[in-house]
Amino acid sequence: MANRAIEDRSNLDIVEKFDSYEDYLDSQLTSTDLNYLEDEDMARQLVELGYRGLGDTIKREDFEARKRLLLERSTQKHNIVRQLASVDKNLGDFPFLKALASREDLIRTSKLTTIVFIRDYNSKGHEISGYIDIAHRMRSEDFVPIFDRKKRLLPKPTDLSFYNWETQLSTSNSTPYYQVVADSTQGLLFKNKRDRKVINVNPESSSPGDNTVRIELETNEYVQVVLYDHSTRRR
Repeated sequence: MANRAIEDRSNLDIVEKFDSYEDYLDSQLTSTDLNYLEDEDMARQLVELGYRGLGDTIKREDFEARKRLLLERSTQKHNIVRQLASVDKNLGDFPFLKALASREDLIRTSKLTTIVFIRDYNSKGHEISGYIDIAHRMRSEDFVPIFDRKKRLLPKPTDLSFYNWETQLSTSNSTPYYQVVADSTQGLLFKNKRDRKVINVNPESSSPGDNTVRIELETNEYVQVVLYDHSTRRR
């Protein structure tokens, strides 16, 4: 019984680290697996079946059951709903912040993911641009100063993509929600890690992808703002 309790606690700790079962499967893959199999989806399936990966694999139904348990515990522990960062903020004259505020609850509850392209100038006067995973940013930093207009939301070298037109610094990074995909034909793509749908941010593309809407926002807050709203659905 004691060993069983330790195992359950260990599995809960593992499940808590990952947002989705696919993220967990990815963590079990080795570089050898990926090089040998080449196909990421096939590699995940083999890990799920227990043929590849590191050690014993938690089954999908067990993973999701433990996720529900963690959610129930969190709900019980935090009886009071956490206040949104945008609550009671007067954003009528700020279209971008107003757009973010209208999406905040959906993003924080994982019903929507939003990638934002921003082009503007940093504090040094350098023109910068990049794609920001808003869910990742909201999870990793305080948005109250942003909605209070004490701090500007600007692309960083740690975002999905970043480019400084003055220094020519260029970076790209995957996040817990999106994988960066560089395609020689279509250019920069972002693959959602939950439903595996691909978002095409090329403005010349006929469509940004399945379940995705592209919105170019008219605002004086930045030189250019484009929103990519992606509705996520579990498999």
